[in-house]
Amino acid sequence: MAATRDKGHTFLRVLTILERVVEVETATTPSALASHLGLPKASAYRLCQLLEQEQLLTRDLDGSGLVAGPRLRRLAINVLGSHSLRAARQAILESVAAEIGETCNITVPDGTSMVYQDRVESAWPLRIQLPVGSRVPLHCTASGKLFLSSLPSARRRRLVARIALEPHTANTITEPTALEAALKRIRSDGVGIDDEEFLDGMVAVAVPIKDPQGRLCATLATHGPAQRMSVARARAHIPTLQRAAAELSATLSGADGPGGANDHAAPENAPDADAGRPERPLGGAH
Repeated sequence: MAATRDKGHTFLRVLTILERVVEVETATTPSALASHLGLPKASAYRLCQLLEQEQLLTRDLDGSGLVAGPRLRRLAINVLGSHSLRAARQAILESVAAEIGETCNITVPDGTSMVYQDRVESAWPLRIQLPVGSRVPLHCTASGKLFLSSLPSARRRRLVARIALEPHTANTITEPTALEAALKRIRSDGVGIDDEEFLDGMVAVAVPIKDPQGRLCATLATHGPAQRMSVARARAHIPTLQRAAAELSATLSGADGPGGANDHAAPENAPDADAGRPERPLGGAH
């Protein structure tokens, strides 16, 4: 009986560590986790080492702290893709796609890519095929740039330095300084735009889907051929997308209505959490 209690206690400690790691916006450390959660430091270090070995946690880009690992990210993506959640998401997607008249999709960040989680095609014979499961770059897509813009500046700079800013079209931003300036504008607007930067002849706009902590956890986007969808026309769809994104946020949080959910970053129009502050591997405010 005592052994069973000990196992249950350890499981709860592991769960609280994972919850804390995904709640914070910067890499954290075993010491910071022990302090915040009231755990013995030795236990926190031992459990974090175990979670690293199992790929539930991994080191941040500069190795200074811990973030969600590939196994934990896959678990999150699989939860989002579960049938019970997917049915509700699909109904919202179908509604917004019918209202806009163009293909709509939900993507989630995974490493250095965005992954198509759900998609509803337009009825037009001319449309761009990017099936569920497709991985697209961060630096030249509406959803990818929106995700990058949502990150604290230090983490964003490290991630941008890690990815290859390959040109996909003549409009692709390939200079880190120019990309950083564009991301700051996107963070202020709370909206990502792809002006034929990923594929020639395709325009897209994306808005955030938020988690209960008010952070971007996924994006809702629409795209279409440039012959039908100019950037101005894409922007005209933003209010419709934002209403649908609020509904999607509510389904993820388990709330009954769009007001029940709040966003993997600070709200897009909030000041940058790292502005004027030295970079720290603490569990403080992908």
